[in-house]
Amino acid sequence: MRKLLAILVCKALRVVGKLVGKGSSLPGKYALKICPDILRQVQLPQHIIAVTGSNGKTSTVEMIAAILRAGGKTVVYNEEGSNQIEGVTTMVLSHATLGGTVKADVLLIESDERYAAHSFKFFHPTHFVITNLYRDQLTRNGHPESVYDAILPALYPDTELLLNADDPLSSCFGRDREKVVWFGLNRCSISGEEPTGVYHDGAYCPVCHAPMEYDYVHYNHIGAYRCTACGHHKHETDFTVTAADLAQGRLTIDGAVTIQLAFRSIYNVYNILAAYAVCRRIGIAADTAAGVINNYILKNGRLVKFRLGDHKGTLLTSKHENSIAYDTNLRFVRSSGTDCTVLVIVDAVSRKYYTSETSWLWDIDFDLLNCEHVGKVILSGQYSHDLAERFSFTNIPQEKIVVQPDIAAAAEELKTNGSEQLYVVTCFSDRDKLLSRVEKEV
Repeated sequence: MRKLLAILVCKALRVVGKLVGKGSSLPGKYALKICPDILRQVQLPQHIIAVTGSNGKTSTVEMIAAILRAGGKTVVYNEEGSNQIEGVTTMVLSHATLGGTVKADVLLIESDERYAAHSFKFFHPTHFVITNLYRDQLTRNGHPESVYDAILPALYPDTELLLNADDPLSSCFGRDREKVVWFGLNRCSISGEEPTGVYHDGAYCPVCHAPMEYDYVHYNHIGAYRCTACGHHKHETDFTVTAADLAQGRLTIDGAVTIQLAFRSIYNVYNILAAYAVCRRIGIAADTAAGVINNYILKNGRLVKFRLGDHKGTLLTSKHENSIAYDTNLRFVRSSGTDCTVLVIVDAVSRKYYTSETSWLWDIDFDLLNCEHVGKVILSGQYSHDLAERFSFTNIPQEKIVVQPDIAAAAEELKTNGSEQLYVVTCFSDRDKLLSRVEKEV
């Protein structure tokens, strides 16, 4: 009876939540109060794919779902991104029959990295994709190794792991495990010789803490690493980007599958590769997967094209308190080579823990904007003066920097002046404060 009641309550609250535009986790919360082990009692699909990591979860999950559906699979996944146990419970029970059967070929779960052990306490994913682990949201996560320790209990021997071989920390999940599939990039046109960014989290081995050396890097500390003491190193990959040219917007997987990139970002390359790898493991044909992700445009709002006056604009969604997310978007602006203005908005910080703590701004490599084609950098939002202080320690000429705390005023000034390309770099919390004032491109 408790099982049936939990399902009924979840379904009813989910309907009400949709009507009022809320409620992706609340139904699951009440269902768990009624029946704490409800996730053990439901019958789940044959394939259960989980995706976690510091960055790329939502985008990777979206592409996995699109590929699987193109391959004829029915997929249930948390499209709203509610990725803790309450949200997972809402998703599962909303798609279950009253008898507790989820009728789908694949259950696809975006999982918060800190709470994966709670979400998978009562059932085990058949495939678990871990995209990466970086310093991220210090007020919530502490050091990346703390996040590693939080994920570890969620990984069971019967689960096949799909790991980023280029990430020194998350690759440690594969140590002493048999069921591991590795994905990564070979040295290619985007590779460099030394780690980039204002700090180097890959300087020391996550296994023994001895100094690490790199044969090449793709961004920050992600690349071909090797420990000088214990031998921890980049694993040979099963799914590999064998060539990548971001300037041309093209990558090649396993020397045979060519993909055109709608978004020419190194992040996008890794997300595509992770999605491709797990779908191939599920049995989707290479040409089907490639056909879906070729020129794939994300629907989740991570990248939005728009017009503002005579400006063609691109909004690049970064993740506050996550410097690598910012660095990759700033690197995208730098690589564009197009005369542009950059609008950086920080209007809300610490979405979960409102501490007004902005030290993370100092971890971002804003000097990436110190290039000839970036003509102006506008700093806006409640924390524009914190940004201005941070920018005063860059090599960007101060005459290029404009401080306009009012987002509406910044948008209006841009609307009535100029026609150069406009890039907006901001967070999930703040993006609609600009997008509500522009004309989105479909």
